[in-house]
Amino acid sequence: MTGFVANTNENAVENSPFEHKAAGFWIRFFAYLVDLLLINTVVGGLIVKNVLIFASIQHFSLFYLSLYGIITGILFYVYFTLMTMYLGQTLGKMIFGLRVVKDSGEPLDWTTVLFREWVGRFISVTITLLYLIVPFTKKHKAVHDFIADTYVIHERSYTKKSENNEKMTANSLKELYQEKEIQKSESLGLHDKD
Repeated sequence: MTGFVANTNENAVENSPFEHKAAGFWIRFFAYLVDLLLINTVVGGLIVKNVLIFASIQHFSLFYLSLYGIITGILFYVYFTLMTMYLGQTLGKMIFGLRVVKDSGEPLDWTTVLFREWVGRFISVTITLLYLIVPFTKKHKAVHDFIADTYVIHERSYTKKSENNEKMTANSLKELYQEKEIQKSESLGLHDKD
C-alpha cells in the first residue's frame, strides 16, 4: 500500500507545475562531511582498525598503501554505491533530506550508480577542485552527476517548473521548429486548409 502512495505522489509531482528543487553546493558538502565522518570514524576507526589490531596486521602495507587505507577506501566506495542504489541516498543525504535521481526521472539502476559512485566519484575525489563546479552548473551537478546523468534534489522542497528547465531533444527541437513554421504560414495565410 505504501508503494502505491509513493507512486501516486511521484505522478502528482510529474504532472504538476512544480519540480523538486536541486540541492546546492553547501548542503551537499555538509551531507558529504557526515558521510566521511561516518566512514572514517565509525567504520574505519572503530571497526577496521580494531580488526587489524586484533589480527596483528595493522602495519601491513602494499605498494606504499596501508592495509587500513585500502580497506577503508574500498568501504568508502561500497558504502556510497549500496546506499545510493538501494535507498537513493546516503546517511548524510538522509539527514539533510536529499536524494539522488536520474535526469530522465527513471529509477536508479546499477549502471548509473556504478558510473556515478565509482568512475565519477573517483575523478571527483582525485581532483577535489572539480567539486567547485557545483554552484555554477544547471541543477548544481558535480562531475560524477554529469558522468551518470544524475543530480541531487531536496526531497521536500519544490520550485516552479519553467519552459527553460525542460529538456530539449533533437526531436522536440524539430517539433518546435515545425510548430513555429506552421504558425508563421497560418499567419501569412499560406497553410493549406483541409
